[in-house]
Amino acid sequence: MAEAAKVELELEGMTCASCASRIERKLNALDGVAASVNLATEHASVEFDPAETSEGDLLGAVEAAGYSARLPAVGEADAVDDRPEPGAAELELRRPRTRLVVAAALSAPVLLLSMVPPLQFDYWQWLSLLLATPVVFWCGRGFHEVAWRNLRHGTASMDTLISLGTLVAWAWSVYALFLGGAGVPGMRMEFTLLPEQGAGTSEIYLEIAAVVTTFILAGRYFEARAKRRAGSALEALLELGAKDVAVLADDGTETRVPVEKLRVGDRFVVRPGEKIATDGVVEVGRSAVDASVLTGESVPVEVGPGDEVSGATVNAGGRLVVRAARVGSETALAQIARLVTEAQSGKAEVQRLADRVSAVFVPIVIALSVATLGFWLGAGAGTAYAVTAAVAVLIVACPCALGLATPTALLVGTGRGAQLGLLIKGPEILESTRRVDTIVLDKTGTVTTGAMSVAAVHPASGLGEDEVLRAVGGLEDASEHPIARAIAEHARERVGALAAPEGFASSEGLGVEGIVAGSHVVAGRPAMLADRGLGIPDPLTAVVEEAQRAGRTAVLAGWDGEARAVIVVADTLKPTSAGAVAGLRDLGLRPILLTGDNRATAEAVAAEVGIDEVIAEVLPAGKADVVARLQAEGRTVAMVGDGVNDAPALARADLGLAIGTGTDVAIEASDLTLVSGDLRAAGDAIRLSRRTLATIKGNLFWAFAYNVAALPLAMSGYLNPIVAAAAMALSSIFVVSNSLRLRGFRPRR
Repeated sequence: MAEAAKVELELEGMTCASCASRIERKLNALDGVAASVNLATEHASVEFDPAETSEGDLLGAVEAAGYSARLPAVGEADAVDDRPEPGAAELELRRPRTRLVVAAALSAPVLLLSMVPPLQFDYWQWLSLLLATPVVFWCGRGFHEVAWRNLRHGTASMDTLISLGTLVAWAWSVYALFLGGAGVPGMRMEFTLLPEQGAGTSEIYLEIAAVVTTFILAGRYFEARAKRRAGSALEALLELGAKDVAVLADDGTETRVPVEKLRVGDRFVVRPGEKIATDGVVEVGRSAVDASVLTGESVPVEVGPGDEVSGATVNAGGRLVVRAARVGSETALAQIARLVTEAQSGKAEVQRLADRVSAVFVPIVIALSVATLGFWLGAGAGTAYAVTAAVAVLIVACPCALGLATPTALLVGTGRGAQLGLLIKGPEILESTRRVDTIVLDKTGTVTTGAMSVAAVHPASGLGEDEVLRAVGGLEDASEHPIARAIAEHARERVGALAAPEGFASSEGLGVEGIVAGSHVVAGRPAMLADRGLGIPDPLTAVVEEAQRAGRTAVLAGWDGEARAVIVVADTLKPTSAGAVAGLRDLGLRPILLTGDNRATAEAVAAEVGIDEVIAEVLPAGKADVVARLQAEGRTVAMVGDGVNDAPALARADLGLAIGTGTDVAIEASDLTLVSGDLRAAGDAIRLSRRTLATIKGNLFWAFAYNVAALPLAMSGYLNPIVAAAAMALSSIFVVSNSLRLRGFRPRR
């Protein structure tokens, strides 16, 4: 699909994994469509070719499957303020809660009358029928409506099994009451797990019809509550944005308007304690900004004129005037929310088997139920016994837990990650984190701060520092490299305005050259000066060697046939890097420092943070080759970087982790984004991903184990339908509750 379009469909009517599988098959059967349906979020992520399939076709396919769908409102998919109305969640749960309360109140006396013979008075069976009927038909109405809709479309779902099971139990009881003599005065019954083999038609099972409905309603209600909690992290993230903003006019007056009316270029005021309305650049004022909502880091960051700030962060200090740079769907908060949403809509590889099972599960269960009925009737066990066993088979089977195993864990895991500034781009990333055994760390901006500064200027004999800085500063001012920027800024502070170079040229990873004040100036590595025929005096060579031994970067500069100066540039280690490396080792990873700097500088930095293996003097284009070479040695490689030149290596690695303070290109090429820029977050991201994967696998194991154990018990006649209903409801609740444990994940600090 050359020009593929993407859309998120909001689905209604899904109740189990079979529903999700059916909708997904219908959508993917359309020409040029690739769709993934998420049971937990009740959304379908669809990529399609508009030339072959329209949005109307997508909606029609969902309706043809027996469900309903709607497109997001215009702009809704990208809106940061896409929040539910206050109390919407409570209203959504109110109806199922009401039905559950009514069902429980009416089912309790039916169950007691069936279980306790002393409570059974004359004609008690008719009272049970009176109480059980509204439970089955009003409280359980949703099951029957979905089952009927599925039947009209020639399909079946979990609701089909529930509807069929409860209606069979109710219909059998009505038959026994009217035609089997079960409603005669003085008849007593005693509750047993199953009726005796050979029992006649006088047995009634109204308690099964009523209590099964109640248990399943309870399971659905608590499951819905738990699923809502599972997605609460993303909802909370969207709630973080400011609601209004004080826009500053040219005449200095302030007007408070809703944040949706803010436009790029507008200036707005942020007072102490207020949220910054949108991404922008500080124009006036200095303050400390609490960015923990985005980065997970609790220490405020000092900002001043020229510094960038992000929407939803909190001004913890003085008054700021900010000019809006990005609004709406372009803000950092919106992009984080979009990444999390996309990650939650995907499917891990381990879910594929569950999907295949769910797709055929319901028809198989119906066939097993019919086979159970036929077997026990043929074995002479009695109609009541056979019907009860068949109903138990219908009720106990539960593909719901299979369908919820992956999406609920992803909902909680990715949501918790977003709260901590750890963005997992998709479920397939989880498998990569499990296999990784080697982690390659870029030096500048990852292990170090990347904030270069000039530590010393060593001119050759007969030259002054100012003369050197005018020549080299003017040349470096044309480059975007961090070292060049540091030299240019230092030169500007010392000598003022810098002359623009003519014929500027950059040799990637080596240095720069150009004409400054009539001289051809070359600045960079010794190899570049030698290549240009510039001799290097011994005193300057000694300065270079000394700087390298100290872990600093030495830039040689020369003109008129000879090297004229050495400018020593220093980068500082991030204070958390050593602890981060130790944490990566604890995860069983082998750290490697990768840099374009000279080996002496690289080894000095590596020694400080506890890294044994160093790959130095690698040109930017060669970083991806280094990753490929390590992979060829049989290693599974993770790469951590922050710059444009790291993007190919991030994309080539089995797992790419981008420092969020880096470039958009690096973040786009990565699998995990560490918003805070703290290297310790790399270990946290891998731990969270591995724990999420383990939770998914645990969920799937218990979901499969439940069905493997429960179905044979039901078919053999050892499982009462009431117990089966309770077990079925609990299996789904267990899966969702197990996923919710990920909310307790804590970073190691």
